[in-house]
Amino acid sequence: MSLGHDGILYVPPGYEPDQPAALAVLFHGAGGSARHGLELLQPLADDENLLLLAPGSQGPTWDVIVEDFGPDVHALDEALAHTFERYAVDPARVAIGGFSDGASYALSLGLGNGDLFKHVIAFSPGFAVPPRKLGTPRIFMSHGTQDQVLPIDRCSRRLARVFERAGYDVNYREFDGPHVVPEEMMREAVHWWLEGTVH
Repeated sequence: MSLGHDGILYVPPGYEPDQPAALAVLFHGAGGSARHGLELLQPLADDENLLLLAPGSQGPTWDVIVEDFGPDVHALDEALAHTFERYAVDPARVAIGGFSDGASYALSLGLGNGDLFKHVIAFSPGFAVPPRKLGTPRIFMSHGTQDQVLPIDRCSRRLARVFERAGYDVNYREFDGPHVVPEEMMREAVHWWLEGTVH
C-alpha cells in the first residue's frame, strides 16, 4: 500500500485483524527510496507475518542527518497513525530499523521513543543523535569489517561501547564484508527481535 511522501506499507498475506502483528518501521540509506527500506526485511515478512512500514525521506537523506528533526518526523507520525488506525499491531513487537543513514536515523528516533519502539535494528549505522532518551529499547547492530563508506571502528564499534555503558541491551554483530546487509544479518535481526519479545 502506497502512503504519501514515497512511503510504503507492506501487509503480509497471512495478516488477520484479530491477531495483532509485529510491525517494523524501516529507513533507507542516503539517496535511496522507501522501496530500499522495505527490502531490508521484506524477504522474511511473509514467513514471519510482519507488517512493514517504509517511509521515504523528503530530501536526499533523512532530515536529522542534514540539520535537525523536521519534515521526515512529521511524515512518519502521519504514516504511523494511518497504520495503527487500520491494522492490529502488537505493541510489544514494534521495531524501528534501517541501513546506513537510515540506521543512524532509526537509532536516533528509537532511543528517543523507547516507549513505542521496543527494538532498534541498525544495519551499518554511522551515529546516533536522539533528541532525548525515553525507555530502554533493545538494540541490534551489524556492520561489515570491510566497510569503506562508514568505517566500523569509528561507527558501530564506538556506538556499541557507548550504548552498553549507558545500560542498553545491545546485540552487536560484525561480518566480513562491505557496506551491505547480508541475508544472515537480516535473519539474525528478525530472530532476535521476535524471539526477544516479552508479552
